[in-house]
Amino acid sequence: MAAPIRSIEAFAVSLPRDVPYLGPLGPGESVNRNGYVVRRGNRTIYPTTDRSVIVRMTAADGVVGWGETYGIVAPQAVLAIMRDVLVPFVEGRDAQDAAKIHDELYDLQRVRGASGGFYGDALAALDIALWDVASRQAGLPLCEALGGSASHAIPAYVSGLPRKTVPERVELAQAFARRGFRGIKYAAVVSQEGVVEEMRALRAALPDADLMVDLHWRYEPAAAIALARELAPSRPYFIEAPVASEDVDGLTQVTRHAGLPVAAGEEWHNVHEARLRLAHAPLAFVQPEIAHTGVSQFVAIAALARARGCAVVPHATIGVGIFMAASLHASVTLGDCPYHEYQHSVFDRNLEHMDTTMGCEDGHYRLPSGPGLGVVPRGSLARFRTDA
Repeated sequence: MAAPIRSIEAFAVSLPRDVPYLGPLGPGESVNRNGYVVRRGNRTIYPTTDRSVIVRMTAADGVVGWGETYGIVAPQAVLAIMRDVLVPFVEGRDAQDAAKIHDELYDLQRVRGASGGFYGDALAALDIALWDVASRQAGLPLCEALGGSASHAIPAYVSGLPRKTVPERVELAQAFARRGFRGIKYAAVVSQEGVVEEMRALRAALPDADLMVDLHWRYEPAAAIALARELAPSRPYFIEAPVASEDVDGLTQVTRHAGLPVAAGEEWHNVHEARLRLAHAPLAFVQPEIAHTGVSQFVAIAALARARGCAVVPHATIGVGIFMAASLHASVTLGDCPYHEYQHSVFDRNLEHMDTTMGCEDGHYRLPSGPGLGVVPRGSLARFRTDA
């Protein structure tokens, strides 16, 4: 047995940004007194800062591991679950048992909403930290601790074109293409001039690019299928999240009748949620988000997806870089990961708060080197702590 976990600290951070996530505010959108905006395109709430919950886990031998999950909305809820429920069950445990610990913690709330939400996010952060400790104790990068190798390059697709107009978004996409990025995804929720029109404009400007559109769960199945048929002449690489996340039947209809590759899965927390959908919906791409799944369930979802003939294209959104490092390590073990999401407006800016070799250039990610995740927060992050 390796040295057990001695202590766990969890805290929230909030990093300011000039332009809200997804781009400038649209007609009828405003920021409320708590710093949230509701995007009218999908009726979903977003913060106007980059917020996440971070875990610092220390073993009895002094090894420190880091974890991170979503703190986009009500981060104190995630912290309360960690501190009141989960942390006492992790202290004293062996980090080498990370996957087993995840399953035990899941069982605690199996009949009380364990499959997702704040509880699932809290589990994910602790799981990532456990894997970081375990691989550091073994003196290995996380990818090697998972049985993989850092020798595979991971292509990055550009996620989001946060500009006001279609011509401005096309210009931004072209700039990324000149930098070696072949994959470009735009967000339907802020596509004010029209989803089809934006796809056509991007295709005209970038005839050889892999173009994707995130539909942000906003359509009924029939409308999503009709939209897919309008998009088809522009040859999208995939359409993402076409229907409400809980609408399994609707997702099944779209994947079977849209005539285009469909991607989904960023909101899934575990293999149970994935299995419910993949049993019926023939997705082309599954998009595990490690800030929701943790390392253990990322690996499980990826294995299930590949067994069902789905490619794995991991999702990654707001964060300071800790869960992003975990996602890259887990992704490289797949060997044939066609793309990994690159949230350029988040990743590049927030990386200044990390000590790491991780980066994204010329259309590919650079995996962080060193043991564990290969990232350690810098002291500069402390001034953005919101729960001190």
